[in-house]
Amino acid sequence: MNRVKSLATACVLLIGGVGGAQAESLRIATEGAYPPFNYVDSNNELHGFDVDIAKALCAKMQVECTLVAQDWDGIIPALMANKFDAVVASMVVTEERQKKISFTDRYYRTRLAVAVPKDSSLADTRPATLEGKLVGAQSSSTQSIYAEDVYGAAGAEVKLYPTQDDANSDLANGRLDAVVNDKFPLLDWLAKSGRDCCKLLGDIQGSDDEVAIAVRQDDQALRERLNQALADIRADGTYQQIVSRYFEFDIY
Repeated sequence: MNRVKSLATACVLLIGGVGGAQAESLRIATEGAYPPFNYVDSNNELHGFDVDIAKALCAKMQVECTLVAQDWDGIIPALMANKFDAVVASMVVTEERQKKISFTDRYYRTRLAVAVPKDSSLADTRPATLEGKLVGAQSSSTQSIYAEDVYGAAGAEVKLYPTQDDANSDLANGRLDAVVNDKFPLLDWLAKSGRDCCKLLGDIQGSDDEVAIAVRQDDQALRERLNQALADIRADGTYQQIVSRYFEFDIY
């Protein structure tokens, strides 16, 4: 989903009690530009729901983890090139991605939504409604695929951006008629920096997707360990504690 330029710094999580076959270190990538799921603060440190989930999983697996920020467009190629071991970055599971990488069980569900300027006369998110409009989305994302395949096919002009922040900025400055994004980060933006300029037009019905952790296809042992850790943090209440820091509703 949204992305920072390459960061030289990494956020390191050291977990005590590591031993035996689990003494290896893991590098976990996130994007760092997709609040509230992952973002970088003024001290260049990573925060967000994805980051907290990654830390909880590392603690449960009793491994030493390094969290690194990676631009979204290059995050799958970098995983496949062994630059890190897993991606916890609100990545939606798609058939196309599964041709290259593997996914764990989901750790939340999401759906697409559309935001428009406050003075917009658009009535709904149907493709015909956006015919002839300029619609923004983040490149290499499920929202960009939807924007091009559905809105573009219905006659909208689609403009793609390196990050969702770039698309949101153009919407706020009157250079777009609408943006497509996952609903939760879109609501977060509208509640904060986008509250004075823009509004939610509505959800895109039928766009519900599962979000999971990505690993290399030949790393099924790590995938199964992550699945067990996900089940464990769901069972012991850790997952819900993390959810409650960011949302007032269940996103699982």
